Formats: sequence, C-alpha cells, structure tokens
Amino acid sequence: MKLQGTVALITGSSSGIGAGVAKTLASKGVNVGLAARRIDELQDLLTQIQQTGGSGLVIEMDVTDKVSVQKGLESLIVKFGKIDILVNNAGSMYLSDIEALKTDEWEKMVDVNIKGVLNVAGAVLPYLMKQNSGHIINVSSIAGRKLFKGLSVYCATKHAVSAFSDILRMEITPKYKVKVTSIQPGAVATELQQHTTDEKYIASMKEDRKSMIYLSPEDIAASMVYALEAPDHVDVSELFILPTDQAW
Repeated sequence: MKLQGTVALITGSSSGIGAGVAKTLASKGVNVGLAARRIDELQDLLTQIQQTGGSGLVIEMDVTDKVSVQKGLESLIVKFGKIDILVNNAGSMYLSDIEALKTDEWEKMVDVNIKGVLNVAGAVLPYLMKQNSGHIINVSSIAGRKLFKGLSVYCATKHAVSAFSDILRMEITPKYKVKVTSIQPGAVATELQQHTTDEKYIASMKEDRKSMIYLSPEDIAASMVYALEAPDHVDVSELFILPTDQAW
C-alpha cells in the first residue's frame, strides 16, 4: 500500500505505541484519526503532528462502547472521506496471581482487549469490504502466543486477539483484499505496565527494566510500516518483535 493520502484510525493513541504509530504514519503522509478517551493528550499529539506537516483528527472514543466507536469512526469518514487502515491498539494489562482474585481487573482486560478489538473491527470492516481494500493491524502481544505466571487473564485476552486476527485473515483477505496483521510485541516502554496494582509484580517489572533495553513505540511503528507497505501480493500476517536481550 502506498501510504501517502491514506486514512488510518488508531485506537489507544493518547500515549505509548498508539502515539508512536500516529506520529510515524503521519510522517508518511497518512491522515491519522487519533482515538482514545483522554482528549487533552490527543490534542497535544495532534498539535505535534500538525507542526511537522501532518494531518489528523482528535476522536474521543471508548472502545468498549459500540456507540462511541461508531460515532468516532463516522467523524473520521466525514473529515477525510474514507478509511484505509485500522490500528487496533487500545489495551489494558494488570499483573497478579489468580488467587489474588482481582476480578475487576480481569473484567477490564476482557472489555478492552477483546470486546474493544471486536467492536472497532466490526465497525470498520463494512467500509473496507465495500471498497475491497484496506489493512487491519491488531496489536496482540508476546502473551498472545506464550504463557506467563501473573498474566493469566492478559494472556487469555491476547491469545483471543491472535486467534481472531488469523481467522479474520483467512476469511476476509482472499474475498475482500483486506490485509490483516497481528503485531506481537515483547517488552515495550509504555504506560501499560503502570496499570498493575500488585506490589510483587510492580517490583518484578522494575527488575526487568534493569536487565534489558525495552523497545520504543517507534520500534513497533516501524514494523507496522513494513507490513503496510508490503506489495499487494504479500500479507505480513504475524510479527514478533522483542528486545534483543529479552530471554522470556
């Protein structure tokens, strides 16, 4: 896909991977829909993008709310006339042992990581199928293929994203020419790890930071650009991206 002039919706773009992807795609000439709940952060990001010659739109969106998703998507299409790319990035991660029974945190991860991905994909797909083109990138995780203690529910949600992505590719790509990519990052320097409330795992993550250089959001964005710019006959269906020193 030639990125210049295309339109992308990026969920969870108020910080971390989403913000890095938005800036990278905007630098490639993509009109970026910046979707998240934190409007002030999105506005700051849009200002940065515009100062470097990019174009975008702030979209207040709660991916767990279908009405919010549809309203936000429609505002993007009114602004730019189409959508070509979906980066399904919004996510939530809480570490704890199962026996701690942090069920509220379990539900938040299921709502954002699974239902959110499905809500946004379900809203965007009719447009992409109608135009017989486009690209959906779902951000899974290394936890979408491997299992880790303390990440039981997070692993379950990201395994769901990986499974949905692969079957989406099987069913949609041959018929509608809509490519699907699952990105599975390892350790990335984002706010995601700050969600955890369990003291044991907070300490563990601090130790991990001492043992390796974490990936940056821009590293993940570069992998997405690689997938998006692949020739028409190439579908980069899955990418693992890990810090060189990450042993797990």
